[in-house]
Amino acid sequence: MLTLSHITYRVKDSDTAGAGKETEILSDINLDLNERFVAITGPNGSGKSTLARLIAGIIRPTEGRILLDGQDITDMSVTDRARAGISYAFQQPVRFKGLTVRDLLTLAAGKPLSMGEACEYLSGLCAKEYVNREVNASLSGGELKRMEIAMILARGTKFSVFDEPEAGIDLWSFQNLIGVFRNMYEQTHGTILIISHQERILDIADRVIVLSGGRVTADGSREDILPG
Repeated sequence: MLTLSHITYRVKDSDTAGAGKETEILSDINLDLNERFVAITGPNGSGKSTLARLIAGIIRPTEGRILLDGQDITDMSVTDRARAGISYAFQQPVRFKGLTVRDLLTLAAGKPLSMGEACEYLSGLCAKEYVNREVNASLSGGELKRMEIAMILARGTKFSVFDEPEAGIDLWSFQNLIGVFRNMYEQTHGTILIISHQERILDIADRVIVLSGGRVTADGSREDILPG
């Protein structure tokens, strides 16, 4: 379970007129997250991506604590959180010039992988065609998303965060992405937190949390939150 206790995040205003002042991006967020699929949605600027980055450890909260299975991870680095069991997939996947798909999967798994294991992690992509490809601009957005998911599967983490995973992928990839998430849960049995506006992704959520103005304005089952 991931617990967010009284999480507040502020940033200092950069313009001269507002020098010394702070803008509150998130305000007193309190959540216990342990469902299979949790979706966080809301308007642009509501603090969704900020919350995802806080969980991953990319930024630190101004106030409040973050706990993973009772362990306080608030002051942990990104690396230490990854070791503790948190994975984070960027909205725009990172490209790694000079590294192949096999290299990345080996790093994620911590051991060499057979072709069969690579096939399972690559979720529908032909492993024979992809394991030796370089993770660079030759891969489409959808393919890069699959690589990120494959790395998280290889790590087997207990809490995975996806920031708008549908961004930049084509319709075919999007339709398959939902199936990939279902398969991912079957392999990791951990919580998958998805930041998204897409109703088709929200439809698979066991729990939907709505952020607006940096606050939780709705929290409940898909049936309670989404219109019929």
